[in-house]
Order: sequence, then C-alpha cells, then structure tokens
Amino acid sequence: MDGLRLLARRELSTAQLRDRLTRRAQHAPEDIEAAVERLTAERALDDARTASAIARTATAIKRLGPRRVRRAIQSAGISEDLVARAMDAVFAEVDREALIEATIDRRLGAQPGPIDDRTAARLYRHLLSRGHDADLVARALRVRRSRHGRT
Repeated sequence: MDGLRLLARRELSTAQLRDRLTRRAQHAPEDIEAAVERLTAERALDDARTASAIARTATAIKRLGPRRVRRAIQSAGISEDLVARAMDAVFAEVDREALIEATIDRRLGAQPGPIDDRTAARLYRHLLSRGHDADLVARALRVRRSRHGRT
C-alpha cells in the first residue's frame, strides 16, 4: 500500500498523505479516503503526533522561533487546535532565550570579541526571519554586546 510506504519514510499529516496519494493519479478518490480512514484507525496516521514531530524538529534541529514553527505546522494542513496544543507542549519545554543564544553562537562561530553594529543588525534580521520574538532577540543581543564591552 502506497500510504503506508509514504508514512514509513516520515511522519505525514492527513492532508499531506491525501495530497501525495492524489498526485500519484493512480488512486481513485474513494480509495484514498478508505486508506486514510484505515491508517487513522490503526494510528499509523495521527495529526497530533505529526504536529508534535514538526514542532520538535523545528525547535531542536532548525532552532526556529514560535512564528516559524506555527507556520510549519499549519503548512502541513493540521487543524488550528492541534497546532496550538503542539506549540504549547514544545515551548513549555524549550528555553526560548537559550534557543536564540544557540543561534547567535552558531552564526558567530569563532568570532571573538565585541559585536559591531552591522553584525548585530544582521543577527537581528536573521533571528526575526527564523520566527523569534523581537523583544527576546533585542535583549539577547544587548546582553551579548554588553558582555564584550559594546552597548
């Protein structure tokens, strides 16, 4: 069965599985719906589990902030209540300031010493584009710059 084969590769939401099976064009719509129902009943397909997996991956590996994590889950076609539950669960466990610090450390690499204005602006834009809150980013950059003699 194609649906189970697709799920064996990675977690997919119900909408993603339907879309992929539809694109194959060899399955009738009623066959796709029957497969989705069967896989959901067998718990091989679970949107709540998929939302949590997307959120954990986005924070732990990609170090994305809440706005980008929410967008990633929503783009998988997952309902808003499951998005909210996954966001609450993941960000209850994640220290958002530490996430920002880790991203700054990675971006700066081995660059020692103070951060100049241009680098701070570049980091600020990068962190905002990754979905982090502007207040937390500004605070993290202020702390980092004050540690190295810049304010």
